[in-house]
Amino acid sequence: MYKRAIEPFIENYLQGSENRILFIWGPRRSGKTTLLEKISTEQHVPIFNFYSLTDRERFVPRKEVLARLADEHKLILIDEVQNYPEGTVALKLLHDEFHIKIIATGSSELRQKSNDFDSLADRFIEQYCLPFSIHEIASNTNVLAYEKSNFEKEIQTKLQIFGAYPEIYTTQTLTDDEKIEKLQKILDTYILKDVINIYDLKNEKLAKDILTKIALQLGSEVSIREIAADLGANKTTVANYIEIFIKNYILIPLPSFKTNVRKAVSEHRKLYFYDLGIRNILVKDFRDLSLRPDKGGLFENFIIIELEKLRKINTIHQTMYFYREYGGKEIDVVLEDYKKNYICLELKLDKNNGNKDIFPLTHKFITINKNDYFEKLSNLTNL
Repeated sequence: MYKRAIEPFIENYLQGSENRILFIWGPRRSGKTTLLEKISTEQHVPIFNFYSLTDRERFVPRKEVLARLADEHKLILIDEVQNYPEGTVALKLLHDEFHIKIIATGSSELRQKSNDFDSLADRFIEQYCLPFSIHEIASNTNVLAYEKSNFEKEIQTKLQIFGAYPEIYTTQTLTDDEKIEKLQKILDTYILKDVINIYDLKNEKLAKDILTKIALQLGSEVSIREIAADLGANKTTVANYIEIFIKNYILIPLPSFKTNVRKAVSEHRKLYFYDLGIRNILVKDFRDLSLRPDKGGLFENFIIIELEKLRKINTIHQTMYFYREYGGKEIDVVLEDYKKNYICLELKLDKNNGNKDIFPLTHKFITINKNDYFEKLSNLTNL
């Protein structure tokens, strides 16, 4: 079993004096339940699953009911917490009245679905469990020094074709066809149906068509108006679906960087996928990278994914943008921290000097290509 980057944080939480609720967010099938099962075994406590009506009924927000829970369990583990938004009140009472540690996993729509979520202010902390990052893969793999270069090439190839969902990456016996079948199931059963059911959406086909349109525009600015027109859909509906995909770790948005001191223009965002296996199942293309006309976009999306994982897993306070001048020159990624320090990243498959001088504010400029990506991404956490 792979050790996840979040596990040292969980160990410190369990051993320390921190008593706030620990929420672990992430997409379906990213390993959250596996984490809870490991904690359950080590701590000898059960897991309550909020898919189960029986388990939800144990969290009725009455003190006498919750007192029994607190007396019976030194630690409360909850899976799929988003399926019972009303449980927010019970979690608040368990925290305030019984001071018991709680670890709850789910997707971030609980924040959107619960009318009482704001009542948990200052009562919780958050961490993320996402599909494997390159650093998680490396830390769980014994690689000799002379094999490092080939290993890093192999990782990026695998993740750009089949993605980083644990069940896809770690099952070595799967054929390519079996991986494709599993990815289709993740898309249809765990992504589309889950989102459709939770948000009570009316059109699963439209949801899939919107994602496919975005998948075909990888690395380009996305126009909601154009997607709506192409699909014969309402613009507001398309925009709402996209926001739901973002909130549920399907899409990563990259807005345009705007400042009063530059000549740049963009009315649209760029949208990338949290997992390229899901993107490739949408466009039905699993060919070798050397045969792919979209290989530049795949590499760009691959780096965006790893940047997003770095930011979330390491709690790095940065915002990601892209930058484009009126003349058309672009910076692929602009990282802005909360002290307004800027790092500009140029993402190219092969070595390229990039548009080093077009960003108008003081910045550090870094190019990342397929040969040095691992080192460059590793160093970003130290900048």
